[in-house]
Amino acid sequence: MKTYQIVIEETVVDDFTVKADTPDEARRKAEQKYKSGEFVLEGGEVQRKRIAVNGMDCENLVDFTEF
Repeated sequence: MKTYQIVIEETVVDDFTVKADTPDEARRKAEQKYKSGEFVLEGGEVQRKRIAVNGMDCENLVDFTEF
């Protein structure tokens, strides 16, 4: 029996509200809140799921597929 590495990737989306004077300021504030852990995407909506199967020797690399 062979061993395989399974890679799962999710794209999670959630909405947050930020008060700012400009869009650039809002983006900077949102990035700071994300990096500090104030904005967390755990409860967000999963928009995309992909999976890939790789042989442990990386010889049988398979492209991601939606699932």
